[in-house]
Amino acid sequence: MFSKRSIRRRFLFQLIVASAALVILFSSFLYLFIKQSIYDEKQAELIGYAENISSYKSLLSTQQNNADTMMGLTVELITLSQNDEHLDFYETTHKDKSTTLTLIYPFDFEHSSYLKVSRDITPTKRLLRKIMNSIYLINAVGFVVIILYAIAFSKMLIAPISALSRRLANMNEHLIRPIKVEQLPDEFEPLGETLNRLIARIQNFVKYQKELFIGAAHELKTPLAVIKLKNQVTLIKKRTPEEYIEAIKITNQSVDEMNKIVADILNIGRQEGAQLEIPVQTDIIQILKKWEGDFKLLANSENKTLLTRFEPDAFSAVLQVTLLNQILQNFLQNALKFTPEGKTILFQSHMNGVGIVIEVIDEGCGIDESVDLFAPFKRQGNKSGVGLGLFLAKSAAEAIGATITLTNREDGIDGTCARLILPSKLCCVIPQR
Repeated sequence: MFSKRSIRRRFLFQLIVASAALVILFSSFLYLFIKQSIYDEKQAELIGYAENISSYKSLLSTQQNNADTMMGLTVELITLSQNDEHLDFYETTHKDKSTTLTLIYPFDFEHSSYLKVSRDITPTKRLLRKIMNSIYLINAVGFVVIILYAIAFSKMLIAPISALSRRLANMNEHLIRPIKVEQLPDEFEPLGETLNRLIARIQNFVKYQKELFIGAAHELKTPLAVIKLKNQVTLIKKRTPEEYIEAIKITNQSVDEMNKIVADILNIGRQEGAQLEIPVQTDIIQILKKWEGDFKLLANSENKTLLTRFEPDAFSAVLQVTLLNQILQNFLQNALKFTPEGKTILFQSHMNGVGIVIEVIDEGCGIDESVDLFAPFKRQGNKSGVGLGLFLAKSAAEAIGATITLTNREDGIDGTCARLILPSKLCCVIPQR
């Protein structure tokens, strides 16, 4: 019915063992309690008879007039060699399977005389056996009811999981819809929200993959058409060697553009492989300082200034370093590309209520915020490029659980602010000495 890895199987097995132990213990304790109560009552009756004989020389006191209580009762006067002032009770089972309860009670210490008061408790023993059978039978029925309820309850608990599984199994890339979290039990809301985030990522992935394939086909088609056209023109009539050389140069330029597109598409494949790397704990600030050193030299060579301001002094995160480096490299390359000579690029980090914020702020031409620049083959401005850099940066940010944004500056200066937010749930500040 259930596999060995089934949670319901383990739950039911543990419940059966626990319930069986509870039924046995409860039944045993209840039976022993009832038995002891009845025996205490019988022993008290025998002590009462013995006390009446010792005090009133009669089996019954003056307040007792019920002769039926004397049925099955025998009294003997015996002499014992040992002087024992303590009461002594014992139970005897005879050959006819009858049972008597006997009390030895001191009567005359001078003559070592004792009263031996016995009573037939066979009916009481039968009653106790019936009580014991009834207790175990009732508890066994209760045990079965508990197991049946547990099976129904466990089925009810996994019903939302089964519904989610069927919903996800029937989805395809054209019919992906978010799960209605408000219709789930409170305990399954976090799972529903997590699945919705995953569905959103899948939708973006499918969307961008389609755009990538369409864009790649379009981008490759253009240089191929140019190459074909140039070759056709070249073949129409004979030309001088210089003209052939010029035509080959133009063809090579088109091939170089195609190579750039192919290289960026290959980078997408490498990035998907980097997402499978094992996350490691690293100091984010040290990585930022490394990129500071590399790009300061490039900025100086292009007569541009790279300013840095990193806070806090150290910040630990568990992530794939390769993906973080791809994001930072894209931010800095774009800032350097679009910033004119003599202008400044600010590379900084600081803490906020979410986590650590990494920003690269340039003094370029800014962006059109109505355009989704994170889509593949989207380009801004008149600079060269294929338009896959921000697409790769966005994919890398989603893979490490970060948020990436690209906005215009709000301080009255033309330029763009590229921002990466690493949430605190993945990171922690290293305590400083």
